[in-house]
Amino acid sequence: MTTQDAEQTALLSRLESLRTRVAAAAADAGRSPDSVRILLATKTQAATTIAAAVRAGYPLIGENRAQEVVGKAGELDELLPAIVLERHFIGHLQSNKINQVLPLVSCIQTVDSVELAGRLATRAAEDGRRLAVLAQVNVSGEETKSGVSPERVFDLVEAIAAHDSLELRGLMTIGLNSPDAGAVRAGYDLLAGLREEIWALSGAERGGRLPELSMGMSGDFEPAIAAGATIVRIGSAAFGARPAG
Repeated sequence: MTTQDAEQTALLSRLESLRTRVAAAAADAGRSPDSVRILLATKTQAATTIAAAVRAGYPLIGENRAQEVVGKAGELDELLPAIVLERHFIGHLQSNKINQVLPLVSCIQTVDSVELAGRLATRAAEDGRRLAVLAQVNVSGEETKSGVSPERVFDLVEAIAAHDSLELRGLMTIGLNSPDAGAVRAGYDLLAGLREEIWALSGAERGGRLPELSMGMSGDFEPAIAAGATIVRIGSAAFGARPAG
């Protein structure tokens, strides 16, 4: 077996294990496995590796960096000519990168300010499209994480909903960086509660029930699913640990 064959076998094994774990977490929460989508976080991954994962049944991918979205797009189109690939942006988006990123993605998961929402809306309107977005909330209060505070998400949601060229699909967060599983779960419960509160307060006027909750990564997706995640963003559990440095 060649090194390439061994790497692909290992990738497929990790993906199958991941699918099993996600299904089990959904079942434990009394949910259908189909109610949780696995988004492969493909930061630093080669287009050939991403293509192998997509062919294995994982067409939803997310990139953190504008340069990687642009750099891989053409190669992925060539490698996957017959597959509809759904690409989300899941990193901090700088305003000067919007024009590069928007033509290549179907959703921006990290809208964390009224200003960014306005810039995205302007570009989407110029393109004659309605761009799907998620409002990013910092449920942990950690200064190193992006996102609006839970108290300010209502203003952000209202600002997004005011733009006809944006479609508010839900909320997104990065979980608390802590070994305390209860504290991590509490953050996810908070995001789920915010979604329900937004619905109760303003319903369709602010985007309806907001079908998506994007929360949970390789180390904590099970409590995220228990709290109601509809998208889990998985990197190392699918691709293996990234090299140090």
